[in-house]
Amino acid sequence: MARALSAWIARRALGALATVLAASVLIHLSLRLVPGDPVLALTAGRRLTPEQLAAVREAYGLDQGPVQSYLGWIGGALRLDLGASLHYQTGVSTLIADRLDVSVPLILYAAALSVLFGTAVALVSAVRGGAVDRIAGLLAATTTATPPFVAAILLLATFSVGLGWFPATGAGTGFADRLWHLTLPATAMAIAVFGVLARVGNAAFAAELRREHVEVARSRGVGGAAVVRRHVVRGALPPLLTVIGVLLAGLFVGTAVVETAFGLDGVGSLLVSSVTRRDIPVVQGVALIAVVLFVLVNTLVDLALTFIDPRVTVGGITR
Repeated sequence: MARALSAWIARRALGALATVLAASVLIHLSLRLVPGDPVLALTAGRRLTPEQLAAVREAYGLDQGPVQSYLGWIGGALRLDLGASLHYQTGVSTLIADRLDVSVPLILYAAALSVLFGTAVALVSAVRGGAVDRIAGLLAATTTATPPFVAAILLLATFSVGLGWFPATGAGTGFADRLWHLTLPATAMAIAVFGVLARVGNAAFAAELRREHVEVARSRGVGGAAVVRRHVVRGALPPLLTVIGVLLAGLFVGTAVVETAFGLDGVGSLLVSSVTRRDIPVVQGVALIAVVLFVLVNTLVDLALTFIDPRVTVGGITR
């Protein structure tokens, strides 16, 4: 079993690496096909001679062919060097690292809110049924259909401008102050994820409640809370964990709109400003990190499922 698990992990790691490499090729080549010349954005419309333009292109590797350019970029990425920003005139890796202290707490906060409330609503609505289930379904459908930028505007207008309970911009300093500042942005990011988790979780919990072994446990006098904890939650965990992995990996991309709306100096707002300025090295660096996070999270979820769900096979062996 240990040998089969090791072989499975090795195959998954190779598959994840192949996925990242394929995505990196698409990212790099697609950005090269974007119309316009990034050098013109870099020079801010200043009149330069052809020799000066050629020197700028050479300095930033913009004169290289697609294959040579990609190999140089991905080779640097393997050394954690994502190139230099055309606008900021500094390393892309440094730019991103300096903004992680805003984006990482925001993503973790949004993840905690969405998982906690989404799972709780799903479980309560599945167990109670009736009117509670219908209300929860309506709430989940409404939040799922609400884009993060709409949620951000509504939250700002209501709880910041209207009631004055939370600040409209900034990330704060210190743990408590940062938590206060990030509450509205994290809520805006978590709303849609909450809706999806509530709907998927409700279906998973309801399916487990109808299973034969749950009915048998109830007929034997096992308490409702014990049945839910031992059988229903455990049985519904695999599909929930799979969906959670996909949704949480997507939160990184969701920071772009929310950070811009709330004036947060994070990776998401850096991506938006870099797209506007045609800062290609920053855009492709952030895109590559998003792909790596997505693949990593889903690989870890698959690995966790092999230990949580006895129905999952590893190397053809059922545990």
